Amino acid sequence: MAYTITVLSWGVVDHEIGYKDANAVDDARKAIKWGTDYFLKAHVSPNEFYGQVGQGGPDHEYWGRPEDMKMDRPAYKIDTSHPGSDLAAETAAALAAASIVFKSSDSTYANTLLTHAKQLFDFANNYRGKYSDSITDAKSFYASGDYKDELVWGAVWLYRATNDSSYLTTAEQQYNEFGLQYWNVPFTWDAKSSAVEVVLAKVTGKQNYKDRVKSYCDSLISKQRTPRGLTFLDTWGSLRMVANAAYLCFQAADLGISVDTYRQYGKKQIDYILGDAGRSYVVGYGNNPPTHPHHRSRYVSLTILHLLLPSASGIPITLSLRSFHQNFLYFLNSKLYHVRMF
Repeated sequence: MAYTITVLSWGVVDHEIGYKDANAVDDARKAIKWGTDYFLKAHVSPNEFYGQVGQGGPDHEYWGRPEDMKMDRPAYKIDTSHPGSDLAAETAAALAAASIVFKSSDSTYANTLLTHAKQLFDFANNYRGKYSDSITDAKSFYASGDYKDELVWGAVWLYRATNDSSYLTTAEQQYNEFGLQYWNVPFTWDAKSSAVEVVLAKVTGKQNYKDRVKSYCDSLISKQRTPRGLTFLDTWGSLRMVANAAYLCFQAADLGISVDTYRQYGKKQIDYILGDAGRSYVVGYGNNPPTHPHHRSRYVSLTILHLLLPSASGIPITLSLRSFHQNFLYFLNSKLYHVRMF
């Protein structure tokens, strides 16, 4: 959730004109506030944050809407004895980024977000560890690979939100200390190094960060693609990976790096998702979109469906892409992801 709110806020912060042109600024703020309100409630003290409600096994076995769940659902937290630097720092990034979104429309709320962001970052930095080592039930579903990239991510977003140079100093020092320049991994909920480099390039203008961004986008362009042009990055929800990659390359183009090449690449990937390959993979949008996604809230029963706002199904699963499973039980490629469509 925190990653989602950070990325949504990032889009509004850096590309607000697109939201204005689409008359979607208010909708974006509402979506972001839904998440940030939850984070504020979950952050019950400076060094205490509730990171999970429910258990992965029973929750995944239950097919139905959250509002219909009647079983016991325990809540799990991180604290000084059970650290979760990745979770706390990502939430700090989300709240800091969101504070920029709300700064002009609700300064009081923006300041509240920023206060919690600062506390959460201090908590993350002072008490280090992976959240899934503390909330062990998460290991089978959302195990954390590392917390170091989230620490830098949180610091750089706090710098953007506050203009306090101490956060930028921390971000740059930890970037080098942790060796993030050698990670070279796709931008996902669990891996922020490539996005960190984009934001550091933006806020510092330094060539070393720009070179890393260029290296990342060049590597994407050279990767193998499906017959109709989609970059293949992972079997699990390929479109979320590709949409993130496209956005980073759009950001790179905005920085003046290989402008035409990266914009053309990003547009090609997003156009594929929206339907240029022959069908849309966004629920509720375009030609022949998915109708049976792996999404519990969609189903009142097996035959009565809720309307879902546009979200991307996570296909394809192979490079050949011979078929797309329209089976809600086939979660590998019909699971929904909220991806940016710029």
